[in-house]
Amino acid sequence: MVTTFMEPEVRSVLSGRFDMGRPSATTQKSRVLLVDDSQTVRKMFSTYLSPRFICAEAASFDEALAVLRTDEFDVVITDIIMPGLSGIELLRKIIGEYPNIAVIVVSGVDRPQRALDAMRLGAFDYIIKPCEPEVLEITVERAIKHRKLLVEAQRSKLDLETKNEELVNGKVQLEHLQTQIVQSAKMASLGQLAAGVAHELNNPVGFVHANLEMLDQYFTDLTRLIQFYDEAQISETDGAKAAAIKDEIGYPALIQDITSIVRDCRDGSDRIRDIVQNLRTFSRLDEADYNLTNIHEGIDSTIRLISAYFSSGNIRLVREYGDLPAIQAFSGQLNQVWMNLLVNAAQAIGSGKGELKIKTSVDNDNIVVEISDSGCGIAVQDLNRIFDPFFTTKPVGEGTGLGLSISFGIVERHGGNITVDTRLNEGTTFKVRLPLHFESTIAVDEKSIVSYTEK
Repeated sequence: MVTTFMEPEVRSVLSGRFDMGRPSATTQKSRVLLVDDSQTVRKMFSTYLSPRFICAEAASFDEALAVLRTDEFDVVITDIIMPGLSGIELLRKIIGEYPNIAVIVVSGVDRPQRALDAMRLGAFDYIIKPCEPEVLEITVERAIKHRKLLVEAQRSKLDLETKNEELVNGKVQLEHLQTQIVQSAKMASLGQLAAGVAHELNNPVGFVHANLEMLDQYFTDLTRLIQFYDEAQISETDGAKAAAIKDEIGYPALIQDITSIVRDCRDGSDRIRDIVQNLRTFSRLDEADYNLTNIHEGIDSTIRLISAYFSSGNIRLVREYGDLPAIQAFSGQLNQVWMNLLVNAAQAIGSGKGELKIKTSVDNDNIVVEISDSGCGIAVQDLNRIFDPFFTTKPVGEGTGLGLSISFGIVERHGGNITVDTRLNEGTTFKVRLPLHFESTIAVDEKSIVSYTEK
């Protein structure tokens, strides 16, 4: 928009409208910077505008920038032709560095192209000299209102972006809470199922295990008796018959096969018994050993128990123990957590060389135990299932898939949580947090949180 000289009748109408919107004396005045190399023009503009606005003056581009750096302004009124850099250069500078300031360009040159260029660069208006006081006031007032609208729009945009970010964060938290609820319900239902299965299997497994022990002993006794008959003096005819029977049944191989079969059955029985015991532990942990617990002693005793994993020398075991206080806990249950995590870490390293590090510390009101390995890591498609009962990535027969599930339940019952950070083919770190002050009678809602980082 280009503003020029107006007839008195038009000026009076505009002036009347303008007067209706004039602010009260209590309204804070807006600030206007007048930039013109002519002191007369600056004083005239200041006389026009000072009753309504706080005015400051500058005679050049450099002076204007100096004033803008020290004070805040709502509007800048600048001439185009000035010593040094022009008003157009000042316009560019203000638009680039002070975008919230409205710029009104005034000029004695009535050229539409110059006015169009100024407007394209970002000028709010272009006024032709000489201009009437009312026209100048109205233009400044419109520029101030326009600036306020822009500032409010920017503020509204920032508020909207903030609220959108809050909504996104809220959505993430809600999804995380839903995951926790699903995990809790899943663990509860699987715990009930495991308890029932363990109860049903416990007695028949006990019978089989006890009978296999007796069978092994009986077979040993029978073998000893047969060996006695082999060495005893019998008739040549009976010896020939016994030798024929032995050849017919393949006696030497038969003895070895029966011994191997009994041994395999006992190993299988031991494995079934361990699975049943793990199921019972998973479903209903024994709380009889709730006492003052030294975390480091529990970890060290567990390491001694599984020392076979470290005896080959391919795994370098590093302990970085902090100063931990003793806490009230179920000692045996926590030892099972350490065993599951340490065995998993050692198996992740496998037969190659690697490092297994145990680091302990105190973080606010929690004890933190980190067990890290330099093994194969966990694939992203398996990460969300690692705490599911019976889920395992090990070959059939090498894992029951209950270790991490049991560990999850134990840590949860202690009011803590487990987190895991893994890099595929680089290693995994399990971090266990346990509260320093744990009440076994308090129901805890903390759940496991899983994070994944992939290079």
